[in-house]
Amino acid sequence: MNLIKQVVCSLLLFIFCLNVQAQSGKEITITGHVIERETSLPLEYATVAFRNSTDNSVVTGGITDDQGKFSISVPVGTYNISFEYISFKKQTLQNRNLSKNIDLGNISLALDTESLAEVEIIAEKTTVDIKLDKKIYNVGQDLTVSGGTVSDVLDNVPSVSVDVEGNIALRGNDNVTILINGKPSGLVGLSSNEALNQLPADAIERVEVITSPSARYDAEGTGGILNIILRRSKLQGLNGSITANGGYPNAAGISGNINYRTGNFNFFNTTGYSYRESPGESTTETEYFNYEYDDDGNVIDDLENTYLNEYRDYDRIRKGLNTNFGVEWYITDNTSVTGSVFYKNNDNSSNTTNDILEVDSDGNLINETYRFDPELEDDKTIQYALNFDKQFSDKPGHKLTFDFQYENTSEDENSLITENGFDSEQVRTLEEQDRVLLQTDYVLPLGEDSQFEFGYRGNFNTLDTDYTLAYYIDDEFVTDTDVSNNLVYKERINAVYTQYGNKIKDKFSYLLGLRMEATGIVIDQVTSDDYEDKDYLGLFPTVNLGYEFSEDQSIMLGYNRRIRRPRSRYINPFPSRSSTTNLFQGNPDLDPSYSSSVDLGYLYKFGDVTLNSSIYYQHATDVFTFITEATGETVVVGGTDIPVIKRSPINLATNDRYGFEFTTTYSPTKKWNVNANFNFYNSITRGDYNGVNFDADNLSWFIRLNNKVTLPGEIDWQTRLMYRGPEEDAQNKTDGMFYCSLAFSKEVFNKNASITFNVSDVFNSMKRSMLSTTETYISDSEFQFRQRSFNLAFTYRFNQQKSRQDRRDNEGGGGDEMEFEG
Repeated sequence: MNLIKQVVCSLLLFIFCLNVQAQSGKEITITGHVIERETSLPLEYATVAFRNSTDNSVVTGGITDDQGKFSISVPVGTYNISFEYISFKKQTLQNRNLSKNIDLGNISLALDTESLAEVEIIAEKTTVDIKLDKKIYNVGQDLTVSGGTVSDVLDNVPSVSVDVEGNIALRGNDNVTILINGKPSGLVGLSSNEALNQLPADAIERVEVITSPSARYDAEGTGGILNIILRRSKLQGLNGSITANGGYPNAAGISGNINYRTGNFNFFNTTGYSYRESPGESTTETEYFNYEYDDDGNVIDDLENTYLNEYRDYDRIRKGLNTNFGVEWYITDNTSVTGSVFYKNNDNSSNTTNDILEVDSDGNLINETYRFDPELEDDKTIQYALNFDKQFSDKPGHKLTFDFQYENTSEDENSLITENGFDSEQVRTLEEQDRVLLQTDYVLPLGEDSQFEFGYRGNFNTLDTDYTLAYYIDDEFVTDTDVSNNLVYKERINAVYTQYGNKIKDKFSYLLGLRMEATGIVIDQVTSDDYEDKDYLGLFPTVNLGYEFSEDQSIMLGYNRRIRRPRSRYINPFPSRSSTTNLFQGNPDLDPSYSSSVDLGYLYKFGDVTLNSSIYYQHATDVFTFITEATGETVVVGGTDIPVIKRSPINLATNDRYGFEFTTTYSPTKKWNVNANFNFYNSITRGDYNGVNFDADNLSWFIRLNNKVTLPGEIDWQTRLMYRGPEEDAQNKTDGMFYCSLAFSKEVFNKNASITFNVSDVFNSMKRSMLSTTETYISDSEFQFRQRSFNLAFTYRFNQQKSRQDRRDNEGGGGDEMEFEG
C-alpha cells in the first residue's frame, strides 16, 4: 500500500508541476465513482486528470477517496478526462464539454494483464523496511510456511531462531517479548511456544523485529521485541481467503479470514481449527559418581558408580480452535473505534513413555522400569479489546489513542502415571490467569520533521496455580502435602514514558526517550503459608540515532536499558513428574534481571543486492541461568537407590553478550531470489553458586539461507537451509544442528488459488545433542521435539487477487511506525 501511495503522490506532483492552464469562466464541480470492472469494488487513490482537449495539457486533477469517489472543481470547458490506477487499464473520456455540475457515475477500470505479472513479483517478495527503532519484515509468499503456524514463520525471519522445543530467541537471547498488533495478546497466552503453534501462518501480514526498542514499548524483554501484525483488509465490500491443509505425521487444519466493509463500518474475522500429531523422542545416558562420606560431609571412599539409561517417547496431539471477531467504526474521517473478541480453545494430550534401564559398567542390564505419563490438557482463553483512535486534522501525525484489554486464561492439566503397568502417581495442575491492560498514547508533531510523544501503560496480572501430587498407596491415592501447593502470583506494572524525535536536513534522525516502570509482585504460596512481596522502580532510557548517506546507504545507532522479569514457569516450585530421577522445578525467589544494550547497524543497497548488518553488545546483571544439581534425595528404581537430579533457574551474577550479524538479499532476475542471514555471538557468564564456579564462555553462531526460483510452468520452488553452531556453558556442551526444508507452489483457478507442498526437516536432523558434566554425574542426551513432516495446503482467495495485494491497506494496527526512518 505504501508503494502505491508513493507512486500516486509522485504522479500527482508531476501533474500539478506541469504548465497548468486555467480556462476562463466559472468553476463547476465534477463527481464520480471509480470501480473495478470485474468485482465492482471501489478503487481508492485512483488518479483523475482533466486535460485540455486541444493540446492535452493537464488543467487540474485529483485522486479518489477510500470509497473510490472523487469531487473535483474545474473551469467550464472541453476536456479529455483520464482515470488511471496501477495494474489497471487507463480509461479516457474524450472531448467532454463541461458547463455545469455533473456526476459522471461509475467509471469501471479493467485489469491490465500485461502489467499484472510484474506486480505479482513485487507482491511475492519478502521485503524489509528499516525504521529508526525497528526492522519490518513483510512475510510475502513464503512457501515453506504455507499451511504452517506462526512459529514456522518466525523461524524464517532474520535474527530470529526457534529451537527444537519451539522456544523463540532473538540473536541467541531467549528473553523475547512477543506482541500481537503492538500489544500483549491471548494468542500468546500462558505458553508462547504452544500458543503460536496454534495460529496459522497465513494470518500474518508482517513481523517487526525490534532489537533496540524505543521508550514507547514495555521495558520487558532483554533480547528485544517481536511484534506480529495480523492481516486485516480495508477494501470495500466482502473479501477474504480460506486455507485447508493436511500432512504427515497426521495433521489437518482449516483457517480463513474474511472482511466486510460497508460505509463507516468494517467487520473482520479470522478463524482456524488445527489437528496436529507431533511425535518426539529423547535418550539420556547418565553415570552417577557414588561416594561414601564421613559425618562432616568429607569423601572417605569411592563407591561403584551407577549407570542409568532413560529412553522417552513423546506422542503429542494438539487440537485447537481460535477465532477473532471485530468491528471498526469510523465515526468521522479522523476518529475510529475498534472492538474485538478473541476466543481460543485447545484440547491437547501428551503420552510420555519412559523406559529406565539400570546397567553395569559393561552395559549389562540389571533391572528395568517402565513409566507411562498420559497428560490431558484443556486450555481456554477469552479476550476483549477496545481501541479508540483520534487523528487531529491540524497536523499530520497528531493523534491520541486509548486501548483497553481484559483477558482470562485457564489451563487444566491431568496425569495418571503408571509404573510397570500399575498406578503410581496422580498429578493435576490448574492454572487461571486474569490480565488487564490499560494504555494511552499522545503524539504531537512540532514541525514537518519532529514530534513529541508521551503515554501511560498499566499491566495488572494475577496467576493462580493449584498443584496436587498424590501417590497410590494401599489401593488409594494419598496426597503428598509436602509438595502439593497453591501458588498465587500477582504482578502490577505502572509505566509512564516520554520521547522526542527529530529529523535534520533529511539526513540525521534521532529519537530520545525515557520510561519509568513501577513494579509490584506478590508471591503467595497459600498451602505452605510462604508469602513474599517485592516492589521495585526502574528507569529505562532509550537513544536511537540514524544518518542517511544516500537513499541506498544509512547507519543506525541504538541504546536501551531493559528488564527481564521471571515467567510463571520459572517461579513455579512444583516439580515435573514425567521422570522420577530428572526434575524441573521453578524458583520462587528469582529476582528480575537488568540489561543495557548498544546496537550499531548499517544498511547498503547496490544493484540487485541489499546488505543489512549490525554489531551489538549487551551487559546484564542477575541473569537467569539454569543449573542442574543433585537434590540429595534418592528414588528406588528396580531395587536400586538412584539420586534425583533437579534443573532450576537462579540469578547468577553477570553476563556480557556481543555479536555481529548480517542479512543480505540478492535478486539476479525476476524469477530468482536469494537471501541469507548470519549471526555470530559470544556470551560470557561470570558467577558462583553454593561454592561452585559457573564461569562460562559460549561462542556460537547460526546461518540461514533461503533460495526461491520460478521453474518452467510457473511452479515456485523454495529451499531453506539452517545450521546452528555448537554451544557451551559451565555444565553443558551442545552439538551443532543442521536443518533443511523445501516447498513447491503452483497458482490455479486463474490465480485466485494456490496449491503448496512442503517438507519440513528433510533429513530428520533437527535434534539437540548435549553432554552435561557436574561433580556428581555425567550425562549424555539427545532430544528431538518433532520429526520430519510433510504438508499439502490449498488456499482460495475471493475478491482479493494476489496481484492486488500491494494496493490494499493491510494495516493490522499497533505498528506504531515512527516517521523518522533510519
